[in-house]
Amino acid sequence: MAAPATAGATASTGSAAAASSKHFFGPYFSHWGDKFEKSHRSYFKGYWTKSGNQYWFYGDLFDTDRDRQWSYVWYRYTDRFGKSHTKWFKNRSFGHGDFDKFFGFKKGFVKDVDFRVCEGTSRFDDCGGWNDAF
Repeated sequence: MAAPATAGATASTGSAAAASSKHFFGPYFSHWGDKFEKSHRSYFKGYWTKSGNQYWFYGDLFDTDRDRQWSYVWYRYTDRFGKSHTKWFKNRSFGHGDFDKFFGFKKGFVKDVDFRVCEGTSRFDDCGGWNDAF
């Protein structure tokens, strides 16, 4: 598995640095119509860490227009056998939805991880494109 670029990773010395480095990704946005700018819809941003042979993902799902619709974040990954897996989480658009350690895997098990964000009454409404995070 190739390590992604690490924009904003924390820096320290010793083995504690490797365990506590944060590798940031996003923000990724839901699709927006003509009446909305990108910043007026839902977004997801996050980071991943590595501890030993385990990788963990953390993130924040936020709806800036607070229109009381649901915001959704999808993630998909391909395992080492080539099988694709998809899962989604939702957050009512009242503020931030923090996801701590919402996804984890052991080194060598996952080939890539992608995210997308949707907003609406269904998890399929106003979805943005898939974005590579790992």
